Amino acid sequence: MNRHALALIVELLGLFPCVAIAGVRQCGKTTLLGQIPGDWRIHDLEKQADAETIARDPDLFFRLNPDRVAIDECQLQPRLFPALRVAIDSDRNRPGRYVITGSSSPDLLSAMSESLAGRVAIVELSPFGLAEAHGHPPSGFFPCLAERRPLRDYLGLPARLEPVAIHDYWLRGGYPETWLKNQPRFTKLWMQNYLQTYLDRDLPRLFPGLDREKFRLFANMLAHLSGRVINYSEVARALGASQPTARDYFRIADGTFLWRHLPAYDKDAVKRVVKHPKGFLRDSGLLHYLLRLQDMEQLRAHPGMGASWEGMVIETLLRGLDVQSTDYRAYHYRTGAGAEVDLVLEGEFGLLPIEIKYTQHVDSRSLRAIRDFVEERCCPYGIVLNNDERPRMLDEKLVGVPVGCL
Repeated sequence: MNRHALALIVELLGLFPCVAIAGVRQCGKTTLLGQIPGDWRIHDLEKQADAETIARDPDLFFRLNPDRVAIDECQLQPRLFPALRVAIDSDRNRPGRYVITGSSSPDLLSAMSESLAGRVAIVELSPFGLAEAHGHPPSGFFPCLAERRPLRDYLGLPARLEPVAIHDYWLRGGYPETWLKNQPRFTKLWMQNYLQTYLDRDLPRLFPGLDREKFRLFANMLAHLSGRVINYSEVARALGASQPTARDYFRIADGTFLWRHLPAYDKDAVKRVVKHPKGFLRDSGLLHYLLRLQDMEQLRAHPGMGASWEGMVIETLLRGLDVQSTDYRAYHYRTGAGAEVDLVLEGEFGLLPIEIKYTQHVDSRSLRAIRDFVEERCCPYGIVLNNDERPRMLDEKLVGVPVGCL
């Protein structure tokens, strides 16, 4: 199953001495290493022999291996980064020499940024996206979004996936193992063991002083907090912990790629706005496992259905922009009076509000908030993502795009 990020990685290897692939555990980083064109020597730091070879003398290792070296799970050896910087600087102008991967470490990106600033390009890899899971190439929607093309360009987008395929992905999520095995019983057991490994092995290794039982309670709370505006005081009370501890737990979940943190958009506010952040569990399959939702009937009847759909669509959007290396920041927007825009993107393409609906037909009255946002901030247009059959203009500055176009 082809990964859309591969083309970006190949491009970056032609420009930078080192490319780093960061992402949640079991999202396919190791498999992707084997798909990079060329003869690469791969060292896995979870294998004792490979770890000892590098740890014995990192500087000598890189002198003996100056080119086409890939190191998997590099966060396990922090001493590696200074030695890698020295190796890169010995032949700074030659691109495509090293690939490193890392997972489940909030300190990983900062360590790479400090030691390898200007020498490394960082690619965030997620589990399968909607198009990847169904074997489709990247959608033309994302170039339209990133380049802020005219509204008429959206009207020509084909809906490449039918609602049944979209709902299948929504229920199952994107972790590769669950798609490759394609068995509900296996998926349930895999999710159970995945969470157990995350809580009992990964986190204690990264945060030795972490209260495991409290964080286990917090991890289960995340499923019910997904899609909601976060009040840290309420979460702290439910945990029986301090507010700084609750904030730290959210930072850990976000830094280990389990949680998507969306700050509030409050720039140039003409109305009183809610400044609390919002968040989502990044993978809808993991969310539904924690909520004990096993089929579409249970999901449709659940009070969190709308938040789950919104989170899945937002992840699909942001992953599509990531594999294009688009520079953006993502926010949510809500006024004190309750008006809300699900996603606000700000980047090289300007300011773009996006509303997410589950229904096929969108009630014009439900679009008042995004219309006001477009008018007040002079946005060129806004986008409404829904389950329509084809893209269509909803009014002069709003275009409706089916999720199937993603």
